[in-house]
Amino acid sequence: MDTKQTGFPKGFLWGGATAANQIEGAYLEDGKGLSTSDLVAYKDPYAKGTVDNFTFNVNSSELEEYLVHPDKYLFPKRWGIDFYHRYQEDIALFAEMGFKVFRLSISWARIFPTGLETEPNEAGLAFYDKVFDECLKYGIEPLVTMSHYEMPITLTQKYNGWLSRELIPLFEKFATVILERYKNKVKYWITFNEMNMTLNSLYTGSGILEDLAENKLEAAYQASHHQFLASALAVKAAHKIIPDAKIGCMINQIEAYAKTTKPEDQLQAVKSNQLNMFFPDIQARGTYPSYMARYFSENDIEIRMEAGDERILKEGTVDFVAISYYMSHVTEAREDASELAVTFDSPIKNEYLELSQWDWPIDPIGLRISLMKLYDRYELPLFVCENGLGAKDVIAADGKIHDDYRIDYIKKHIEQMQEAIEDGVDLMGYTTWGCIDLISCGTSQMSKRYGFIYVDQDDRGDGTLKRTPKDSFYWYKKVIETNGEKLEG
Repeated sequence: MDTKQTGFPKGFLWGGATAANQIEGAYLEDGKGLSTSDLVAYKDPYAKGTVDNFTFNVNSSELEEYLVHPDKYLFPKRWGIDFYHRYQEDIALFAEMGFKVFRLSISWARIFPTGLETEPNEAGLAFYDKVFDECLKYGIEPLVTMSHYEMPITLTQKYNGWLSRELIPLFEKFATVILERYKNKVKYWITFNEMNMTLNSLYTGSGILEDLAENKLEAAYQASHHQFLASALAVKAAHKIIPDAKIGCMINQIEAYAKTTKPEDQLQAVKSNQLNMFFPDIQARGTYPSYMARYFSENDIEIRMEAGDERILKEGTVDFVAISYYMSHVTEAREDASELAVTFDSPIKNEYLELSQWDWPIDPIGLRISLMKLYDRYELPLFVCENGLGAKDVIAADGKIHDDYRIDYIKKHIEQMQEAIEDGVDLMGYTTWGCIDLISCGTSQMSKRYGFIYVDQDDRGDGTLKRTPKDSFYWYKKVIETNGEKLEG
Protein backbone atom coordinates (compact mmCIF):
# COMPACT_ATOMS: atom_id res chain seq x y z
CA MET A 1 0.00 0.00 0.00
CA ASP A 2 1.44 3.36 -1.06
CA THR A 3 1.05 5.87 1.78
CA LYS A 4 3.56 8.42 0.49
CA GLN A 5 2.37 12.01 0.80
CA THR A 6 2.87 14.05 -2.35
CA GLY A 7 2.37 17.79 -2.46
CA PHE A 8 0.92 19.88 0.33
CA PRO A 9 -1.94 18.33 2.29
CA LYS A 10 -5.50 19.56 2.00
CA GLY A 11 -6.11 22.24 4.60
CA PHE A 12 -2.47 23.32 4.69
CA LEU A 13 -2.29 26.68 6.45
CA TRP A 14 -0.71 29.22 4.10
CA GLY A 15 -0.28 32.74 5.39
CA GLY A 16 2.02 35.35 6.87
CA ALA A 17 3.43 36.37 10.24
CA THR A 18 3.91 39.58 12.22
CA ALA A 19 4.43 40.76 15.81
CA ALA A 20 2.47 43.39 17.71
CA ASN A 21 5.53 45.46 18.62
CA GLN A 22 6.63 45.67 14.99
CA ILE A 23 3.34 46.62 13.33
CA GLU A 24 0.77 48.09 15.72
CA GLY A 25 2.04 51.50 16.71
CA ALA A 26 -0.36 53.43 18.98
CA TYR A 27 2.08 52.61 21.75
CA LEU A 28 0.20 54.47 24.50
CA GLU A 29 -3.26 54.54 22.96
CA ASP A 30 -6.39 53.21 24.70
CA GLY A 31 -4.66 52.53 27.98
CA LYS A 32 -1.67 50.56 26.72
CA GLY A 33 1.39 50.65 28.97
CA LEU A 34 5.02 50.95 27.95
CA SER A 35 6.58 47.66 26.88
CA THR A 36 10.20 46.57 26.69
CA SER A 37 10.13 46.96 22.89
CA ASP A 38 8.94 50.57 23.25
CA LEU A 39 12.27 51.30 24.93
CA VAL A 40 14.49 50.00 22.14
CA ALA A 41 16.06 53.06 20.54
CA TYR A 42 17.22 53.12 16.93
CA LYS A 43 20.99 52.67 16.66
CA ASP A 44 22.79 52.86 13.33
CA PRO A 45 23.46 49.19 12.46
CA TYR A 46 26.31 50.26 10.18
CA ALA A 47 28.11 52.42 12.75
CA LYS A 48 31.04 50.00 13.01
CA GLY A 49 31.48 49.58 9.27
CA THR A 50 29.91 46.13 9.02
CA VAL A 51 26.24 45.49 9.65
CA ASP A 52 25.24 44.78 13.26
CA ASN A 53 22.09 42.67 13.00
CA PHE A 54 21.28 43.05 16.66
CA THR A 55 21.11 46.55 18.08
CA PHE A 56 18.17 45.69 20.33
CA ASN A 57 19.94 45.14 23.66
CA VAL A 58 19.22 47.63 26.47
CA ASN A 59 21.11 47.99 29.77
CA SER A 60 20.00 49.72 32.97
CA SER A 61 21.65 53.09 32.26
CA GLU A 62 20.23 53.18 28.74
CA LEU A 63 16.76 52.36 30.04
CA GLU A 64 16.93 55.18 32.54
CA GLU A 65 18.13 57.59 29.85
CA TYR A 66 15.35 56.56 27.46
CA LEU A 67 12.70 57.03 30.15
CA VAL A 68 14.00 60.44 31.22
CA HIS A 69 14.88 61.85 27.79
CA PRO A 70 12.72 60.03 25.23
CA ASP A 71 12.67 63.04 22.88
CA LYS A 72 16.37 62.64 22.19
CA TYR A 73 15.93 59.24 20.53
CA LEU A 74 13.97 57.43 17.85
CA PHE A 75 11.88 54.45 18.97
CA PRO A 76 10.58 52.90 15.72
CA LYS A 77 8.63 50.13 17.42
CA ARG A 78 6.45 52.79 18.99
CA TRP A 79 4.98 53.69 15.63
CA GLY A 80 5.28 50.37 13.76
CA ILE A 81 3.27 50.62 10.53
CA ASP A 82 0.10 51.86 12.26
CA PHE A 83 -1.65 48.49 12.00
CA TYR A 84 -3.65 49.60 15.05
CA HIS A 85 -5.63 52.00 12.84
CA ARG A 86 -5.17 50.22 9.49
CA TYR A 87 -5.84 46.59 10.39
CA GLN A 88 -8.94 46.41 8.18
CA GLU A 89 -7.01 47.52 5.10
CA ASP A 90 -4.14 45.18 5.84
CA ILE A 91 -6.27 42.12 6.56
CA ALA A 92 -8.22 42.78 3.35
CA LEU A 93 -4.92 42.61 1.46
CA PHE A 94 -4.05 39.35 3.21
CA ALA A 95 -7.46 38.01 2.20
CA GLU A 96 -6.82 39.08 -1.40
CA MET A 97 -3.70 36.91 -1.34
CA GLY A 98 -5.84 34.06 -0.04
CA PHE A 99 -4.34 33.68 3.42
CA LYS A 100 -5.66 30.71 5.37
CA VAL A 101 -3.90 31.86 8.55
CA PHE A 102 -2.46 35.10 9.91
CA ARG A 103 0.10 34.90 12.68
CA LEU A 104 0.12 37.89 15.03
CA SER A 105 0.85 38.50 18.68
CA ILE A 106 -0.96 40.12 21.56
CA SER A 107 0.81 42.93 23.39
CA TRP A 108 0.85 42.00 27.09
CA ALA A 109 1.08 45.71 27.96
CA ARG A 110 -2.09 46.41 25.97
CA ILE A 111 -4.03 43.97 28.17
CA PHE A 112 -2.24 44.57 31.50
CA PRO A 113 -0.43 47.93 31.15
CA THR A 114 2.05 47.25 33.94
CA GLY A 115 1.52 43.52 34.21
CA LEU A 116 0.46 43.98 37.84
CA GLU A 117 -3.18 44.99 37.45
CA THR A 118 -5.93 42.80 38.84
CA GLU A 119 -8.33 43.53 36.00
CA PRO A 120 -7.44 43.67 32.29
CA ASN A 121 -7.71 46.76 30.10
CA GLU A 122 -11.00 46.38 28.24
CA ALA A 123 -9.95 48.69 25.40
CA GLY A 124 -6.98 46.46 24.67
CA LEU A 125 -9.09 43.32 24.68
CA ALA A 126 -11.64 44.99 22.41
CA PHE A 127 -8.96 45.87 19.85
CA TYR A 128 -7.98 42.25 19.35
CA ASP A 129 -11.64 41.26 19.21
CA LYS A 130 -11.95 43.55 16.19
CA VAL A 131 -8.81 42.18 14.58
CA PHE A 132 -9.87 38.54 15.01
CA ASP A 133 -13.39 39.31 13.78
CA GLU A 134 -11.89 40.91 10.68
CA CYS A 135 -9.76 37.83 10.05
CA LEU A 136 -12.66 35.44 10.52
CA LYS A 137 -14.81 37.53 8.18
CA TYR A 138 -12.48 36.41 5.39
CA GLY A 139 -12.06 32.85 6.65
CA ILE A 140 -8.55 33.55 7.95
CA GLU A 141 -7.57 31.63 11.08
CA PRO A 142 -5.61 33.69 13.63
CA LEU A 143 -2.43 32.06 14.93
CA VAL A 144 -1.70 33.99 18.11
CA THR A 145 1.63 34.29 19.89
CA MET A 146 1.07 35.16 23.54
CA SER A 147 4.50 36.68 24.08
CA HIS A 148 6.55 37.93 21.13
CA TYR A 149 9.64 39.79 22.36
CA GLU A 150 7.82 42.25 24.61
CA MET A 151 6.39 42.59 28.08
CA PRO A 152 5.35 45.50 30.33
CA ILE A 153 8.47 47.51 31.16
CA THR A 154 7.28 47.69 34.78
CA LEU A 155 8.11 44.00 35.12
CA THR A 156 11.66 44.68 34.00
CA GLN A 157 12.00 47.57 36.44
CA LYS A 158 10.45 45.73 39.38
CA TYR A 159 11.67 42.16 38.89
CA ASN A 160 14.37 42.30 36.17
CA GLY A 161 12.02 40.40 33.91
CA TRP A 162 11.88 36.64 33.70
CA LEU A 163 14.83 36.29 36.06
CA SER A 164 12.12 36.32 38.74
CA ARG A 165 9.52 33.62 39.41
CA GLU A 166 7.09 36.42 40.21
CA LEU A 167 6.33 36.67 36.51
CA ILE A 168 4.94 33.14 36.26
CA PRO A 169 1.55 33.83 37.92
CA LEU A 170 1.35 37.21 36.18
CA PHE A 171 1.79 35.56 32.79
CA GLU A 172 -0.62 32.78 33.70
CA LYS A 173 -3.23 35.44 34.51
CA PHE A 174 -2.58 37.18 31.18
CA ALA A 175 -2.77 33.89 29.26
CA THR A 176 -5.98 32.83 31.00
CA VAL A 177 -7.64 36.16 30.27
CA ILE A 178 -6.90 36.06 26.55
CA LEU A 179 -7.78 32.37 26.24
CA GLU A 180 -11.15 32.96 27.89
CA ARG A 181 -11.80 36.12 25.88
CA TYR A 182 -10.97 34.67 22.46
CA LYS A 183 -11.92 31.02 22.98
CA ASN A 184 -14.51 31.21 20.21
CA LYS A 185 -12.22 33.05 17.78
CA VAL A 186 -8.72 31.58 18.10
CA LYS A 187 -7.81 27.91 18.09
CA TYR A 188 -4.12 28.12 17.14
CA TRP A 189 -1.71 29.48 19.76
CA ILE A 190 2.02 29.75 20.47
CA THR A 191 3.18 30.57 23.99
CA PHE A 192 6.58 32.26 23.54
CA ASN A 193 8.25 33.41 20.35
CA GLU A 194 11.69 31.92 19.65
CA MET A 195 12.40 30.96 23.25
CA ASN A 196 16.04 30.10 22.56
CA MET A 197 16.77 33.70 21.57
CA THR A 198 17.01 34.66 25.24
CA LEU A 199 20.52 33.26 24.87
CA ASN A 200 21.14 35.89 22.21
CA SER A 201 19.51 38.85 23.97
CA LEU A 202 18.45 38.75 27.61
CA TYR A 203 16.50 41.98 27.23
CA THR A 204 14.61 41.07 24.08
CA GLY A 205 13.86 37.48 25.01
CA SER A 206 13.26 37.87 28.74
CA GLY A 207 13.10 41.55 29.67
CA ILE A 208 16.34 41.25 31.66
CA LEU A 209 18.82 44.11 32.03
CA GLU A 210 21.96 42.04 31.60
CA ASP A 211 24.25 44.42 33.52
CA LEU A 212 22.12 43.65 36.59
CA ALA A 213 22.59 39.90 36.19
CA GLU A 214 25.67 38.42 37.87
CA ASN A 215 26.04 35.44 35.55
CA LYS A 216 24.55 36.20 32.11
CA LEU A 217 24.49 32.62 30.90
CA GLU A 218 22.94 31.33 34.11
CA ALA A 219 20.44 34.19 34.00
CA ALA A 220 19.37 33.15 30.50
CA TYR A 221 18.71 29.56 31.54
CA GLN A 222 17.04 30.56 34.81
CA ALA A 223 14.74 32.93 32.94
CA SER A 224 14.04 30.18 30.43
CA HIS A 225 13.09 27.83 33.26
CA HIS A 226 10.51 30.34 34.44
CA GLN A 227 9.22 30.72 30.89
CA PHE A 228 9.01 26.92 30.53
CA LEU A 229 6.79 26.83 33.61
CA ALA A 230 4.65 29.75 32.39
CA SER A 231 4.32 28.11 28.98
CA ALA A 232 3.30 24.78 30.51
CA LEU A 233 0.65 26.46 32.64
CA ALA A 234 -0.66 28.31 29.57
CA VAL A 235 -0.82 25.05 27.60
CA LYS A 236 -2.74 23.40 30.41
CA ALA A 237 -5.14 26.36 30.61
CA ALA A 238 -5.65 26.31 26.83
CA HIS A 239 -6.58 22.64 26.83
CA LYS A 240 -9.11 23.27 29.59
CA ILE A 241 -10.63 26.48 28.20
CA ILE A 242 -10.53 25.55 24.49
CA PRO A 243 -10.66 21.73 24.25
CA ASP A 244 -9.99 21.68 20.50
CA ALA A 245 -7.17 24.26 20.68
CA LYS A 246 -3.75 23.54 19.24
CA ILE A 247 -1.04 25.27 21.25
CA GLY A 248 2.64 25.04 20.46
CA CYS A 249 6.14 26.13 21.40
CA MET A 250 8.57 27.89 19.09
CA ILE A 251 12.29 28.18 18.54
CA ASN A 252 14.55 29.91 16.08
CA GLN A 253 15.79 26.80 14.29
CA ILE A 254 19.44 27.02 13.29
CA GLU A 255 20.77 23.71 12.02
CA ALA A 256 24.50 23.35 12.72
CA TYR A 257 26.75 21.68 10.16
CA ALA A 258 30.24 20.46 11.06
CA LYS A 259 32.91 22.42 9.19
CA THR A 260 34.89 19.27 8.36
CA THR A 261 34.69 15.51 8.75
CA LYS A 262 37.11 15.77 11.65
CA PRO A 263 35.46 13.89 14.54
CA GLU A 264 35.92 16.86 16.88
CA ASP A 265 33.96 19.09 14.48
CA GLN A 266 31.27 16.45 14.09
CA LEU A 267 30.95 16.17 17.86
CA GLN A 268 30.61 19.93 18.18
CA ALA A 269 27.81 19.94 15.60
CA VAL A 270 25.92 17.42 17.77
CA LYS A 271 26.46 19.60 20.85
CA SER A 272 25.45 22.79 19.03
CA ASN A 273 22.22 21.22 17.82
CA GLN A 274 21.49 19.94 21.32
CA LEU A 275 21.71 23.49 22.68
CA ASN A 276 19.10 24.51 20.11
CA MET A 277 16.87 21.50 20.76
CA PHE A 278 17.01 21.96 24.53
CA PHE A 279 14.02 24.31 24.38
CA PRO A 280 11.52 22.14 22.47
CA ASP A 281 12.90 19.06 24.23
CA ILE A 282 11.45 20.40 27.48
CA GLN A 283 8.23 21.76 25.99
CA ALA A 284 7.47 18.73 23.82
CA ARG A 285 8.74 16.00 26.15
CA GLY A 286 8.10 17.63 29.52
CA THR A 287 11.48 16.95 31.11
CA TYR A 288 14.97 18.41 31.17
CA PRO A 289 17.18 16.44 28.74
CA SER A 290 20.06 14.49 30.30
CA TYR A 291 22.66 16.03 28.01
CA MET A 292 22.28 19.43 29.70
CA ALA A 293 23.54 18.20 33.08
CA ARG A 294 27.17 18.20 31.91
CA TYR A 295 26.75 21.51 30.09
CA PHE A 296 25.34 23.18 33.21
CA SER A 297 28.10 21.70 35.36
CA GLU A 298 30.91 22.79 33.04
CA ASN A 299 29.49 26.32 32.80
CA ASP A 300 28.77 26.77 36.53
CA ILE A 301 25.03 27.03 35.92
CA GLU A 302 22.62 26.09 38.68
CA ILE A 303 18.92 26.21 37.86
CA ARG A 304 16.82 27.06 40.90
CA MET A 305 13.73 24.85 40.88
CA GLU A 306 10.91 24.42 43.35
CA ALA A 307 8.84 21.44 44.35
CA GLY A 308 6.22 20.80 41.72
CA ASP A 309 8.15 22.32 38.80
CA GLU A 310 8.82 18.96 37.18
CA ARG A 311 5.15 18.01 37.43
CA ILE A 312 4.09 21.30 35.81
CA LEU A 313 6.46 20.75 32.88
CA LYS A 314 5.22 17.20 32.40
CA GLU A 315 1.56 18.22 32.45
CA GLY A 316 2.00 21.12 30.04
CA THR A 317 3.51 19.61 26.91
CA VAL A 318 2.66 21.22 23.57
CA ASP A 319 0.56 20.02 20.65
CA PHE A 320 2.97 21.13 17.93
CA VAL A 321 6.45 22.56 17.45
CA ALA A 322 6.77 25.82 15.55
CA ILE A 323 9.98 27.19 14.13
CA SER A 324 11.37 30.24 12.47
CA TYR A 325 13.95 29.38 9.85
CA TYR A 326 16.25 31.87 8.19
CA MET A 327 19.65 30.20 8.01
CA SER A 328 21.92 27.35 9.02
CA HIS A 329 25.24 27.54 10.88
CA VAL A 330 28.68 26.05 10.47
CA THR A 331 30.42 24.90 13.62
CA GLU A 332 33.85 23.58 14.50
CA ALA A 333 35.76 22.49 17.59
CA ARG A 334 36.96 25.78 19.00
CA GLU A 335 36.97 27.47 22.38
CA ASP A 336 33.90 29.63 21.75
CA ALA A 337 31.90 26.95 19.91
CA SER A 338 29.13 26.70 22.53
CA GLU A 339 28.80 30.47 22.64
CA LEU A 340 28.49 30.68 18.85
CA ALA A 341 25.95 27.85 18.82
CA VAL A 342 23.34 29.99 20.55
CA THR A 343 23.93 33.19 18.56
CA PHE A 344 21.71 34.11 15.65
CA ASP A 345 24.52 35.38 13.46
CA SER A 346 27.66 33.19 13.41
CA PRO A 347 30.98 34.54 12.09
CA ILE A 348 31.76 31.14 10.52
CA LYS A 349 30.27 31.32 7.03
CA ASN A 350 29.39 28.44 4.73
CA GLU A 351 31.42 28.73 1.52
CA TYR A 352 28.68 26.92 -0.41
CA LEU A 353 25.92 29.39 0.42
CA GLU A 354 25.05 32.87 -0.81
CA LEU A 355 24.47 35.66 1.73
CA SER A 356 21.57 38.08 1.97
CA GLN A 357 22.09 41.85 2.06
CA TRP A 358 22.30 41.47 5.84
CA ASP A 359 24.92 38.69 5.55
CA TRP A 360 22.55 35.86 6.45
CA PRO A 361 23.34 32.52 4.76
CA ILE A 362 20.58 31.37 2.40
CA ASP A 363 20.07 27.62 2.80
CA PRO A 364 16.71 26.17 1.67
CA ILE A 365 17.90 22.56 1.99
CA GLY A 366 18.74 23.32 5.62
CA LEU A 367 15.01 23.80 6.19
CA ARG A 368 14.27 20.30 4.88
CA ILE A 369 17.02 18.86 7.09
CA SER A 370 15.62 20.73 10.10
CA LEU A 371 12.07 19.53 9.51
CA MET A 372 13.17 15.92 9.06
CA LYS A 373 15.24 15.93 12.25
CA LEU A 374 12.60 17.74 14.31
CA TYR A 375 9.84 15.39 13.23
CA ASP A 376 12.00 12.35 13.86
CA ARG A 377 12.74 13.70 17.33
CA TYR A 378 9.24 14.66 18.50
CA GLU A 379 6.73 13.01 16.16
CA LEU A 380 4.54 16.06 16.62
CA PRO A 381 3.11 18.29 13.88
CA LEU A 382 5.49 21.06 12.83
CA PHE A 383 4.73 24.63 11.73
CA VAL A 384 7.12 26.91 9.84
CA CYS A 385 5.82 30.18 11.19
CA GLU A 386 8.69 32.45 10.13
CA ASN A 387 10.81 32.40 7.00
CA GLY A 388 11.64 35.19 4.61
CA LEU A 389 14.18 37.48 3.01
CA GLY A 390 15.04 40.91 4.36
CA ALA A 391 16.04 43.15 1.45
CA LYS A 392 16.23 46.78 0.36
CA ASP A 393 13.31 47.05 -2.04
CA VAL A 394 13.29 49.77 -4.70
CA ILE A 395 10.26 51.37 -6.33
CA ALA A 396 10.83 51.10 -10.09
CA ALA A 397 10.06 53.75 -12.70
CA ASP A 398 6.69 52.09 -13.34
CA GLY A 399 5.78 52.59 -9.66
CA LYS A 400 6.02 48.87 -8.88
CA ILE A 401 8.30 46.78 -6.70
CA HIS A 402 9.87 43.97 -8.70
CA ASP A 403 11.15 41.66 -5.97
CA ASP A 404 12.12 38.57 -7.97
CA TYR A 405 14.83 37.85 -5.38
CA ARG A 406 12.18 37.41 -2.69
CA ILE A 407 10.09 35.15 -4.92
CA ASP A 408 13.16 33.03 -5.64
CA TYR A 409 14.03 32.77 -1.93
CA ILE A 410 10.56 31.74 -0.79
CA LYS A 411 10.03 29.42 -3.77
CA LYS A 412 13.17 27.45 -2.92
CA HIS A 413 12.10 27.09 0.71
CA ILE A 414 8.60 25.98 -0.26
CA GLU A 415 10.12 23.34 -2.55
CA GLN A 416 12.13 21.99 0.37
CA MET A 417 9.05 21.94 2.61
CA GLN A 418 7.31 19.86 -0.04
CA GLU A 419 10.28 17.48 -0.08
CA ALA A 420 10.07 17.21 3.73
CA ILE A 421 6.37 16.35 3.50
CA GLU A 422 7.22 13.59 1.02
CA ASP A 423 9.86 12.45 3.52
CA GLY A 424 6.98 11.86 5.94
CA VAL A 425 6.99 15.10 7.93
CA ASP A 426 3.62 16.25 9.30
CA LEU A 427 3.69 19.97 8.43
CA MET A 428 0.73 22.10 9.48
CA GLY A 429 1.44 25.35 7.73
CA TYR A 430 3.75 28.08 6.53
CA THR A 431 3.60 31.75 7.46
CA THR A 432 6.27 33.94 5.88
CA TRP A 433 7.83 36.54 8.12
CA GLY A 434 6.76 40.14 7.69
CA CYS A 435 4.04 39.46 5.12
CA ILE A 436 3.69 43.24 5.12
CA ASP A 437 6.75 45.46 5.58
CA LEU A 438 7.35 46.17 9.26
CA ILE A 439 9.94 47.42 11.72
CA SER A 440 12.91 45.06 11.97
CA CYS A 441 13.23 43.29 15.30
CA GLY A 442 17.02 43.19 15.35
CA THR A 443 17.91 46.59 13.89
CA SER A 444 14.69 48.63 14.20
CA GLN A 445 15.01 49.44 10.51
CA MET A 446 12.13 49.93 8.11
CA SER A 447 14.49 49.62 5.15
CA LYS A 448 15.02 45.93 5.92
CA ARG A 449 11.88 44.76 4.17
CA TYR A 450 10.33 41.29 4.13
CA GLY A 451 6.80 41.90 2.95
CA PHE A 452 4.63 41.09 -0.03
CA ILE A 453 3.18 44.54 0.62
CA TYR A 454 5.34 47.67 0.48
CA VAL A 455 4.70 50.28 3.18
CA ASP A 456 5.77 53.83 2.38
CA GLN A 457 7.82 54.66 5.46
CA ASP A 458 11.54 55.15 6.09
CA ASP A 459 13.79 54.36 9.04
CA ARG A 460 12.90 57.65 10.73
CA GLY A 461 9.18 57.02 10.49
CA ASP A 462 8.57 59.46 7.63
CA GLY A 463 6.26 58.55 4.76
CA THR A 464 2.62 58.25 3.74
CA LEU A 465 2.20 54.65 5.02
CA LYS A 466 0.57 53.83 1.68
CA ARG A 467 0.32 50.08 1.08
CA THR A 468 1.45 48.80 -2.37
CA PRO A 469 1.48 45.12 -3.41
CA LYS A 470 4.85 43.92 -4.73
CA ASP A 471 5.33 41.36 -7.51
CA SER A 472 5.66 38.73 -4.78
CA PHE A 473 2.12 39.55 -3.63
CA TYR A 474 0.63 38.22 -6.85
CA TRP A 475 3.05 35.30 -6.98
CA TYR A 476 2.18 34.15 -3.43
CA LYS A 477 -1.51 34.48 -4.26
CA LYS A 478 -1.04 31.87 -7.03
CA VAL A 479 0.94 29.63 -4.69
CA ILE A 480 -1.92 29.61 -2.19
CA GLU A 481 -4.59 29.19 -4.88
CA THR A 482 -2.85 26.06 -6.14
CA ASN A 483 -1.89 24.76 -2.67
CA GLY A 484 1.78 25.03 -3.56
CA GLU A 485 1.56 23.37 -6.98
CA LYS A 486 2.31 26.51 -9.00
CA LEU A 487 5.62 27.99 -7.87
CA GLU A 488 6.90 29.54 -11.08
CA GLY A 489 6.66 33.33 -11.37
